[in-house]
Amino acid sequence: MMQKESGVIILGVDPGSNITGYGLIESNGEKNILIESGVIEPCTHDPLPEKLKEIFKGLVKIIRKSHPHQFAIEQAFYSKNARSALIMGHARGVAILAAAKSNIPIGEYSPKEVKCAIVGTGNASKSQVQYMVKKLLNLKESPQPVDAADALAVALCHAQRLKHNYIMTTRVFTD
Repeated sequence: MMQKESGVIILGVDPGSNITGYGLIESNGEKNILIESGVIEPCTHDPLPEKLKEIFKGLVKIIRKSHPHQFAIEQAFYSKNARSALIMGHARGVAILAAAKSNIPIGEYSPKEVKCAIVGTGNASKSQVQYMVKKLLNLKESPQPVDAADALAVALCHAQRLKHNYIMTTRVFTD
């Protein structure tokens, strides 16, 4: 559902066990505005359960503070390293749980979908994504670190999907 007068607040997340990026934008269907972005960085020496707890607590705090209307997250990617993919899946799980516990609608996008929506090609580099996030949000500098820029890209991809769905559900087709 796209709200026209006041914008929809979207929380985008780029999950990772060592660094989880987040980005909050407000979108009214025509314009997207940066609210905040950053990263949640659990202590790298902590065991996985402690890292997951920190990611969950960090996202719950952001959700309570910003009251997003929508939540968007990058889907797990297929990796040659099965262990890395599994650990990333755990980080995704706690992020999704944080949104689900707050009854926020959740959108999931593959890395290729996000890159295609933001850059126009599913094979875009991280620097191309950062550059386009900067342009799309009319920022003076590229968002840092790259995990925060990736999270903003996920949020922008979701905003684009919401706009498309709004147009498709309100359009009157005539013959």
